[in-house]
Amino acid sequence: IDFKGVNMVINYDLPTSAVEYIHRIGRTGRAGHTGKAVTFFTEDDKPLLRSIANVIQRAGCPVPDYIKHFPKLQSKQKKKLIKKPLTRESICTTPQCFLKKAKRKTKTTKENIKEKKKVKEDKNGSKLQTVSKS
Repeated sequence: IDFKGVNMVINYDLPTSAVEYIHRIGRTGRAGHTGKAVTFFTEDDKPLLRSIANVIQRAGCPVPDYIKHFPKLQSKQKKKLIKKPLTRESICTTPQCFLKKAKRKTKTTKENIKEKKKVKEDKNGSKLQTVSKS
């Protein structure tokens, strides 16, 4: 899928390979346009960073020295990480005020549905009583 006008990609989780990284950031800079990519990483991601840093450096972009000196990932470790990527705690980019507002709205909607059901049951119940009396 080609999305026109994408000028920035943010990776909230580090890709497991350099190829995957290239695929993700390839959404920017299409057809001669420039773009930016931001990737967040944790201490657990260090083994994966070196191969991605090499790709970035070969493309002519600056790479911090400390990343260049991370140990190289062995092929067994790489295969293991590709088969079973790191598990991460879920993150949410939606501001808390929006989440609270949506929760209140959902709660109110559920209450309204319950009230309507109750009213409907009461109407049906009174009709049944009338029918049974006749």
